[in-house]
Formats: sequence, structure tokens, C-alpha cells
Amino acid sequence: MNKIGKKAVVALREPSLGPCFGMKGGAAGGGYSQVLPMENINLHFTGDFHAITSAHNMITALLDNYIYQTRHSCEGLKEIKWKRVLDVNDRSLRNIVSGLGGSANGVPAETGFDITPASEIMAILCLSKDLEDLKRRIGNILLGYTNNDEPFTVNDLGVAGAITVLLKDALLPNLVQTTENTAAFVHGGPFANIAHGCNSILATKMALTYGEYVITEAGFGADLGAEKFFNIKCRKAGLAPKVTVIVATAQSLKMHGGVPEHEIKEQNLEGLRNGLANLDKHIENMKSFSQQVIVTFNRYATDTDEEIALVADHCKNRGVGFAMNNVFAQGGEGGKDLAQLVVDTIENNPSGALTYTYEDTDPVREKIRKVSEKIYGANAVVYATLAEKKLKQIESLGISHYPICIAKTRYSFSSNPKAYGVAKDFELKVRDVIINNGAEMIVVVMGEIMRMPGLPKVPQAQKIDIIHGQVEGLS
Repeated sequence: MNKIGKKAVVALREPSLGPCFGMKGGAAGGGYSQVLPMENINLHFTGDFHAITSAHNMITALLDNYIYQTRHSCEGLKEIKWKRVLDVNDRSLRNIVSGLGGSANGVPAETGFDITPASEIMAILCLSKDLEDLKRRIGNILLGYTNNDEPFTVNDLGVAGAITVLLKDALLPNLVQTTENTAAFVHGGPFANIAHGCNSILATKMALTYGEYVITEAGFGADLGAEKFFNIKCRKAGLAPKVTVIVATAQSLKMHGGVPEHEIKEQNLEGLRNGLANLDKHIENMKSFSQQVIVTFNRYATDTDEEIALVADHCKNRGVGFAMNNVFAQGGEGGKDLAQLVVDTIENNPSGALTYTYEDTDPVREKIRKVSEKIYGANAVVYATLAEKKLKQIESLGISHYPICIAKTRYSFSSNPKAYGVAKDFELKVRDVIINNGAEMIVVVMGEIMRMPGLPKVPQAQKIDIIHGQVEGLS
């Protein structure tokens, strides 16, 4: 955008240490398209993740202390909803028992850890409009229920102010730059498969203050990140994008077209053509929000001109803008066609007011049904007994107006991670429902998705090293 003379700013999320040392590696871009300093951003950065982890676990410690101190009185709690978090992929911590070793060490309880990007504190930080709003939201966090079935919150602990103090600096957006000196606000890091997948509202609005154009991203596929970006972030922040860009690659399209993973770097026009159905579903989803849609083809060295032409012709026939993107190899120069297409679309035919998938006033079941059917293509939604119980609690708390945040696999429209392409005739099972009363949204857990990831057989950590003072293996 800046290469063609437009004053552009980007607003992105912060990487999590878990994936950096796990399967994914660094998350600050690559090649000639990165945010800098890459090593700092991928590691401890300004300490935001550590502050969120500390704030979350401080609440847990204070809650455990309350339970311990009131264990012999009627003031105790009969149900606990709050766990711990850690920004490390550690499957052994998903389900644990705490408080063992005698009464001096607390009250034994079944609990567990989520990864920090799944923390409600992370969501609160990203959705807060200022310090007072942050404090209000923290105070409203639902921790559990009393013996009288009354909700018990951080305000009831009396520590909302103390937790806000831990987060006062983390609330401030971080300003860095790209390899070509474009301003970049990098702030907040919720995952899109288990959380709402968007950078902070504060950072996005700050970027809007300083730029003529602001480019932001929503994590994973458009069915996960973009749906939450529109239905949660835009709804709450009053944002309305002028255009939506879907990023496609030949490798992902071929994989969705039935090509084995070990062959997706080879030319396969038939497999690519079959995979276009997946792209079409994403286009359809984005248009359901009343968005003008552009498809950009993220080029890899193994891609062929025939493959690019096939996708370009398909988009042309669908009446969707298309531009090849080669910023990894060429930097800003490799994205000028895309930038010009974005500018032309905004100037000549911009998106209008957003159309949401559901209304605030819809019952929670109806919200889940609409997203499941309209965005994912499911033909049925079923609920586990635990989820049914949580839905009744939501009704009793009077918070059915909150938006929903679906946690499910990122690999498929269904909850089966191997159902590539466009899954048909499937049902989605709601395994659990988590009330994020401070973030003011309802997390709907579908299928076998885990809110604490595990490490792969060969973790990325084995490739990370420091050689002569230079960090390697993060890109």
C-alpha cells in the first residue's frame, strides 16, 4: 500500500510462545514481508503475554485462597469455573489435581490449564476500550457458584483493582514496523480456533487514527477468524471494513481438492480445480456479511503460471477481484497489484454496513445454529449434557445477548480435522459452553478441540538456537 503512495498501517496480533516452540514456528511474517524486530516479537516482546498469564493465575491463587479460608463456613463455593493458564504447549497440564499433600497445601480439586491465548483475560484485554472498561470487565469475570447457587465473580473477591494494576501496561498497544518501515501495531494474541482471534480494539482504532488505510487480520480460515472478527469485534467496536481479502495458496487448495499432503507442492491442476469449492465457500461466507471480496494468491516458489491462471480465471468468472501476491520474495513491490486492487475496490465499490450472522437478541441455541448452518454448512447441532447445563446457567444469568465464540478445529468446516474440501451432511457437537462474563461472550466448544495444545513429535524448539549472538529457527 505504501509502495503505491498510500499511507497504510497494519494492526496484527502478537505471537504465542507455545506455537513458536511447538509446530508453527515464528509468526512475524517471513522473507521480505515481516514485522521487526522479529526475534523480540516472537519471544517475550513487551511482556504482554506474561502480564496476562500472571493476572489470570493471580486470580486463581486468590480464588484458591478464598476457598481455603472459607472451607469450614457456608461462604464457600460449590462449583469452580476458573482454571490456570500457561503460554506453553503442555498436554500434561490439561487435566490435573491441585492442593495435594495435606490441608496445609490447600483444598484438593480437579482443575487444569489452558494456553494463555485462550485466557478470558486475553479476550478482555483485546475487547476493552480503556482502563476503566478493563477494570469493569475483570470484575465481572465469573469464577464459580456459591453454595446458594449465586454467581461468584472477581468483584466478589474484591481484587478487580489489583488485577487491573498487573495489566495497566499490557493494555497499551505496541508500535513496531515492517521490513519496509510501515507502521505496525502488534497487540493482543487470542487464537482463532479456541478464542476470538483478533488483535485489540485499542490497537485497531489507534491505527485508524494514524493511517489512511488500515490492514488487519483474523486468525486461521475465514470460517473461524473472520466470522468472529465480524460478529464479535466489529459488532462491539462499531467497525465496518471497506473490503475483505481472502488469502489463498495453491498448496491449501490442492489439499482441499484431495491431493495427498506429500504431493501438494507438485503441479496438479485437477486437484487445484477440485479445491476451488473450498475457496468458493469462504467467498460465500464473506459475502454473507455484505463484504466486497478480493482473493489474493500467495505465491510460493513451487507454484506454476498455469495454477495461478486457473485460480485467476475462476475468480473472474465468479465476479470476485483477484491479484497475485509475491511479497515474501519481493517485499512491497510484490504486492502492488493487490494494493491497487484494494484501493480501486474501496474507491469504486466499497462494502457497506455489515450484515451479522445472528442478532444480539437471538437465543444462544439460535446463534449457534445460524453460525453452524450458514458459515460451516452443518445440517444439525447436538449438545452434550454438560453443554445443556451451561445453556441453562446462561439463561439464569440473563446473558443470552452475548455473542458466541466457537472453538473448533481449523482444518475443516466440520469438527473432523480430516474432512477437507467442503464437508456435507455433518453434525456439529457442542461438547462444552464456557461463560466469559468479563469478555462478554460465550465460548462454544465443538468436537475434540483442546484449549491447551500439545507438542508435535518434532517440536520447533529443536530448530531454535542462538549462534554467535544471533537467534535462528524462529522465522
